[in-house]
Amino acid sequence: MENKDRNLYRLDELSDYKVASNYSDVRGWKIVDADNRTIGKIDNLWVNKDMQRVVYLDVNVDKALIDDSKNEIHDTIANENGREFMYRDGDSHLIIPIGSVSINKDTKIVMANSIGYDTFRKTGRYNTQQNFDRNYEKAVMRSYYPNDESRFENDDEAFYNRREFDGH
Repeated sequence: MENKDRNLYRLDELSDYKVASNYSDVRGWKIVDADNRTIGKIDNLWVNKDMQRVVYLDVNVDKALIDDSKNEIHDTIANENGREFMYRDGDSHLIIPIGSVSINKDTKIVMANSIGYDTFRKTGRYNTQQNFDRNYEKAVMRSYYPNDESRFENDDEAFYNRREFDGH
């Protein structure tokens, strides 16, 4: 991301920010798909600094899901040149919009309400050393919500003003 235009930050990058007392800090919690299959662990929270709220969960993907993905063609993530998405070593994280999950405070498990294991398996991952940009965000949203594809085309500030980003 360009620093001058950057508005997304990991919560641990923002020393003056913390999770509000009426919300659960889900970092370290397990995340499962709609069928209760393990996707990984919540590694961090992505905060939209302008809006002062969490918009994504940063998931360190479970090794089994990565191993299941190795021999697939990932046509869900293609760049403008039409080349297929190829994983590189270290691409072990993905993002999930905060409004796409439910949080169980008792079991400390986060559930992706309507996103299945195969979708997570095919969704592009990123390397935490490189972060990600708006093109990655849009590609992930198209992967999770293929029927709403046109809704994720705009680059304006209203990108985060949709139900997928409504926090808990």
